[in-house]
Amino acid sequence: MAHIAGPLQDLTVLDLSRVLAGPWATQFLGDLGARVIKVERPGAGDDTRGWGPPFVGDGSGDATYYLCANRNREAIAIDFGRPEGAELVRRLAERADVLVENFRTGTLSRYGLDPAQLRARNPRLVTCSITGFGQTGPDAGRAGYDVLIQGVGGLMSLTGRPDGTPGAGPLKAGIPVADLVTGLYAAGTILAALWHVRSAGEGQHIDLALLDCQVAVLANHWASYLNAGVVPGRLGNAHPTVVPYRDFQTADGDVIVAVGSDLQFRRLAEALGRGDLAADPRFTTNAGRCRHREELEAQLEGTLKDWRTAELLEVLDRVGVPAGPIQDLSAVFHHPQVIARALVQRVQRVTGAEVALVGHPARLSRTPAAVRTAPPVRGEHTRAILEGDLGLSPAEIDRLFAEGVVA
Repeated sequence: MAHIAGPLQDLTVLDLSRVLAGPWATQFLGDLGARVIKVERPGAGDDTRGWGPPFVGDGSGDATYYLCANRNREAIAIDFGRPEGAELVRRLAERADVLVENFRTGTLSRYGLDPAQLRARNPRLVTCSITGFGQTGPDAGRAGYDVLIQGVGGLMSLTGRPDGTPGAGPLKAGIPVADLVTGLYAAGTILAALWHVRSAGEGQHIDLALLDCQVAVLANHWASYLNAGVVPGRLGNAHPTVVPYRDFQTADGDVIVAVGSDLQFRRLAEALGRGDLAADPRFTTNAGRCRHREELEAQLEGTLKDWRTAELLEVLDRVGVPAGPIQDLSAVFHHPQVIARALVQRVQRVTGAEVALVGHPARLSRTPAAVRTAPPVRGEHTRAILEGDLGLSPAEIDRLFAEGVVA
């Protein structure tokens, strides 16, 4: 699919970010056709290149973690702590439409690379700064990794088994939710800012905080607290306001049963041979099922433990009750629907190794997203960018390599 241009084919993104939130945002733009130039420090490069094992195994030294957020981009290594290196970044920013960075607040200003300084040289530039706590407020200078933000931002107070049950206590989510949602907010907001450039001819700065994004996606929980004073707690896999909506044990495994309406509950009860539950006035409405959650779930647990998983899922599917198994990743990537949707894409790195990636999930009918290039190795495109974009001569480039300004 390398030939597919994508709807953002005329967009150039200069990516000074590393780890996950920033690269997740720029990968989103790259999947849709933008040219993304990833700037890394010489030597180690992006932190996630070393976040292993497991490692790719192609001699690059890259961890598999790095692969998840760094396709569809070119890689250049510049030491912008040196004046000549910082000037190279400024020159690249002059030619870019978007710049994304996630350094601690105030760091880039020491090198003359503050977003405001860059927009002074390129007034149409959209700059996006991603930090743990934002550019303002008493915690603006603090560093923030995903697990810290999950705690401070309230997610861990909602995740885990409730007090008084086996295994009780707060848990982080199994994926870095704060980083990922911040990356998605960043990509969407960048596109909105680019629309403003199109209409008004001026760029602007985007201040994105992991904390703000984590709080925003508390969704129904923040709505309950702010409007009804309800401080929700941990419910394990149960839902605070929809019942039954959780996992249950069967005779040979576990299933998710997600009942979203009173009609679905009646269908569930009848399919299980428990018409008495459907007729019980305590359970006929969702509000009643929430009030009598423990009694109802105890009845369902007693009934479902006698069903075999495959038989149960077949019956519930037939009557239109949402249900499914709890799968590990091996089962996920062998699932017929995942295979049919062609989520897995394979692409070859410059090392010759083939790597497997999960492609962009949105399906555009006219200008599809695509995995065009594999995640690059360190400095893979340094020479080509310096020559092709900045017009440096081979002799100038050789000198910059020899002096360690680039790599």
